[in-house]
Amino acid sequence: MITKVNLRTQVRDHLLSQMVKGELQIGKTINLAALSRELNISVTPIREALTQLQQANIIKAIPNRGFIIAELDVKEAEDLYNLVASLEVMAIENTEFDTQDIEALKLQQQVFEDAKDALSRIQADLEFHRLLTKGHDNHLALQILNDLKTRIFFYERAFMTDDSFYNKSDNQHDAIISAIADDNVPTASLLLKMNWMLILNYIQKKLTE
Repeated sequence: MITKVNLRTQVRDHLLSQMVKGELQIGKTINLAALSRELNISVTPIREALTQLQQANIIKAIPNRGFIIAELDVKEAEDLYNLVASLEVMAIENTEFDTQDIEALKLQQQVFEDAKDALSRIQADLEFHRLLTKGHDNHLALQILNDLKTRIFFYERAFMTDDSFYNKSDNQHDAIISAIADDNVPTASLLLKMNWMLILNYIQKKLTE
């Protein structure tokens, strides 16, 4: 039973990794047989992992096609970004940041600023937010955040190619770090919420153009 659960988790992590690397695209069918051969395991843990990802709304089951990466939807985007913003605010409000945490955020912000392409920027941004919330002791909330951000990745990969947009996000990241360094959690929370809403507003416009 333990081995079975571990296999399911490994398959799930493998698929999530492929998604974040951009190797699985929107509308692409996930081939169970090919995945079984690639990972050298039976289709059972693969089906279980795919079912978990479906329940997390990361993929969708289509009759006669199997599992695919779902198409983008403006209502889903609104739900995703608002929920992620709320969970991250809750996380930082229940986290004690030390000097090492703040330094790690500064270093990651530099990685974000130095990113040379859209995919690198998105991955650097998601890592910044992971570092921001990793100190929260509610591990279930962190797991939910991880799942939600995997779905968010597809929205940002589709639309976040405008370099000028990232200048605004840069400034908000710096302000969040400064507020945390000053132990001003209310301001950090407000800035964090604004950061996610900035991105959501941009994506809403792109989806409705």
